[in-house]
Amino acid sequence: MPDGWIILDKPVGLGSTQAVGAVKRICREAGLGKVKVGHGGTLDPLASGVLPIALGEATKLCGRMLDASKEYAFTIRFGAETDTLDLEGKVIAESEVQPTRGQIEAVLPRFTGRIEQVPPVYSALKVDGERAYDRARKGEAVELAARRVTVHSLTIDSVEQGAVTLVARVSKGTYIRSLARDIARALGTVGHVTMLHRLAAGPFAANQAISLDKLNEVGKGAPLENVLLPLEAGLVDIPALNLGPEQASMVRQGRVLTGLPHTDGLYWARKGSTPVALVQLSGGNATVVRGFNLPDVAE
Repeated sequence: MPDGWIILDKPVGLGSTQAVGAVKRICREAGLGKVKVGHGGTLDPLASGVLPIALGEATKLCGRMLDASKEYAFTIRFGAETDTLDLEGKVIAESEVQPTRGQIEAVLPRFTGRIEQVPPVYSALKVDGERAYDRARKGEAVELAARRVTVHSLTIDSVEQGAVTLVARVSKGTYIRSLARDIARALGTVGHVTMLHRLAAGPFAANQAISLDKLNEVGKGAPLENVLLPLEAGLVDIPALNLGPEQASMVRQGRVLTGLPHTDGLYWARKGSTPVALVQLSGGNATVVRGFNLPDVAE
C-alpha cells in the first residue's frame, strides 16, 4: 500500500474533501484497493493552490500539517464588503475610497506579527455546537470572539486600479478573508477577497504540486510513483535522529531511548532512510510521539 504525499495544485471549485475523494477514486482505479487518505489543511472551493494529501502512514502527520504555517497570495478588491468576505457573498457595505500604493504600504506593518482578528461569520467554527456558516445562512446573528494569530510576513505583490494583491505567510488559524477585511477598513474603505491562492503549506511548496489532470493519469495506468512524495518529505523541517537496529526495535515497541547526546526538541527517528517514528527529546531521553508502521521497519 502507498505511504507518502501527493501535493495537489487544487483548482478553484473543488473542495478539500472532494480532493481527498478524488485521490481515493484514483487509487481504486489504479488497482490499489482501499487506501487511507487525508489532507493537510482545508482550502475553500473558491481558493486554489497547494493542498497536501497524505496516503497511508503519512496520514499520521496530517495533524502536524494542519498546525504548520501557510503562505498565500490574495487579492483585495476595494469598494465593497460582502457578508462572506469573498466573491460568493452579497454586498453589505460600500465605499468610494480607493487607497494608493503608499497608503497600503503604510498600514501593512499593523498587520504583521502577533495580531488579533475576528474570524468570518461564514466559517466552520462552531457556535453552541453548530457551524457558524450554518447559523449565518439561516439569517442568525453570529458573534465570534477575536483570536490571536501570527502574520510572519506581509508584502505587496502588485497594485491595480481598485485592488491590491498581497503575499502573506501566516500561522495556523489565520483567516485571509478577515485579514483582507481588516486591511481595507484600516485604509478607510471596505473590501473583499477576489483571489486566494496557497503558495505553500508547511514544508510543501507550489513547485512540488501537480494538477488534477496529472493525478488522473494515475487512474489510467501511469505509475503512482510519478506523483507520490515519500512520507519523510513532510518532515524536512525537523532534524532526523539516526537509529541502530536495536534502537529502532525499541522505538517500534514504544520504549524510551535514554542517554542520547542531542538537544531537546522534536525529531523524526529513522533506521537507514526509513522513518520509524516522531520522537520528543528531553534531557537525553527520546519518547515516541507517533510511530510509523512501514514494512521494512517491521522486518
